[in-house]
Amino acid sequence: MTTMKMSLRLVFYAIKWSKWIVKKNYGAKFIMSFGIENRLSKIFKPESGKTVMLAVDHGYFQGPTTGLEDLRKTLAPLANLADCLFITRGMLRNCVEKNIQSSICLRVSGGPSILGELSNEDIVVSLEEAIRLNVSGIGMSIFVGAENEDRTISNLGRLINEAEKYGMPVLAITAVGREMARDSRYLGLACRIAAEIGSRIVKTYYCEDFYKVVESCPVPIVMAGGTKIPEKDALLMTENAIKEGASGVDMGRNIFQSENPAAMMKAIKAIVHKGADSKEAFDLYSRG
Repeated sequence: MTTMKMSLRLVFYAIKWSKWIVKKNYGAKFIMSFGIENRLSKIFKPESGKTVMLAVDHGYFQGPTTGLEDLRKTLAPLANLADCLFITRGMLRNCVEKNIQSSICLRVSGGPSILGELSNEDIVVSLEEAIRLNVSGIGMSIFVGAENEDRTISNLGRLINEAEKYGMPVLAITAVGREMARDSRYLGLACRIAAEIGSRIVKTYYCEDFYKVVESCPVPIVMAGGTKIPEKDALLMTENAIKEGASGVDMGRNIFQSENPAAMMKAIKAIVHKGADSKEAFDLYSRG
């Protein structure tokens, strides 16, 4: 075979190999895109594009929080009313019915208790474990402005690097440093950093000028419920957050510490998914 023919043959196989590589990469991209989108569709209802998540992960640093002492009992009337349950792996294994209809978002960060420096968190659950548990998303906290902000943000990046390989969306929770005010400037900073690192969803607190936080964050924001407040106030806060662009809520204490948790869940869902105002929602709550 002449040198010319050998060169032509090499070029031919090189082109053929390149086409195969492109085809395979495209296929992988399609599969990964489907995985992410499919999981997100289990968290956010396709009909409204929004979600009502029930946060019951408080025990990972607070221990037996009021209302969660017997988590199995607390979840019995609530689990299938939520669009998504935000929970730790230990409680998912031990306190959640195996035929649950709601999707699961798994907390994968932890470390310190309420007695220590809360920003000293690390990743404590592997991605393989999350996949084995068949969850629709994973979440961790970042502590912008706190002592260990750099490590928590770096951990978020490493988690996203691994999660994206398997089509697993990551939720970043913007935990607040003790010295930081919960205003739109600080929360906007934290949410934007979470989005820049690659989070698919961001959880943050409601604040004055909340719309500014939403406008500066290109991924869906779900509102954290925060500490327990009167039902009317919690419903009004939810209404305002949705009006200002939130894609839902991830609420815990304002639901499971309510006098009627199931009714409160239904009232929140009426605002998020059906566009009810807080007065209509409170009437629904009052009827039980």
